[in-house]
Parts: sequence; structure tokens; C-alpha cells
Amino acid sequence: MNDEHERTSEEAWHEVGRQFQALGESLAQAFRTAWESEGNREHLQDMKSGLEAMADEVSQAVQEASASPEAHKVREEVEKAAESARVASEQAWQDARPHLVTALRSVNAELQKVIGRLERAGADPEAANEDEGTP
Repeated sequence: MNDEHERTSEEAWHEVGRQFQALGESLAQAFRTAWESEGNREHLQDMKSGLEAMADEVSQAVQEASASPEAHKVREEVEKAAESARVASEQAWQDARPHLVTALRSVNAELQKVIGRLERAGADPEAANEDEGTP
């Protein structure tokens, strides 16, 4: 029984991983499609620069904070709390997995619709204006 439960759990997590992979592929496709437009290219470059600057700032803050003695004490407390939370939430994760997969599929489907509208906009700007009224 325990082996069967572990296999089911493992399969569910593999499905979550596949959905994240599909979402990543859809996001990449959306960016590639948006990149084809010169106006979008400028906006995406600005967004990329902003994201890189944010990542650098967060990385620097984490490095500075992790070097302090207070950080060591906090890290120990966080590890204790994390272990307690892990033990207490195992069943909740098992219950949430199917909902997470469903949500990821839904996000991916909506992203595919956006990609379709972006692709149609590149081919026919009139069609893009008509699509703006549809979700």
C-alpha cells in the first residue's frame, strides 16, 4: 500500500513538472512572438533590463544578509519552522496537487490564446483589434 501511494504521489509530481515545463514553453513562445514587433521589442528589452537589475539587487541583498551572525540564527530558526511546516502540511500538498495541475493547465491554455492573438496581430493588425474584445 505504501509503495502504491508513493508511485501515485510521484506520478502527480511528474505531472506538475510537465505542466510547469509546458507553461515555460508557452511563455518562451509568447516572448518570441512578441519580439517580432519592433515596438514590443523595445518594451521587452526594457522589461529584461529591469528584471536583470532586480535580480542583481536581490542577489546582493541576500549575500549581505546571509553573512551576518543574525542571519545564522534566523537560518536555524527557519530550518526548524520549515521542518515543522513540512511535517504538518504533507497531506495538504497531496490534496493540492490535482488543483495545481488544473490551474497550470488553465494558465497554459489562456497563454496559448494570447500567443494566438499576438501571432494574428503580426499577420493581420485588423484581426488583433477585433480579438481585443475576446478573453
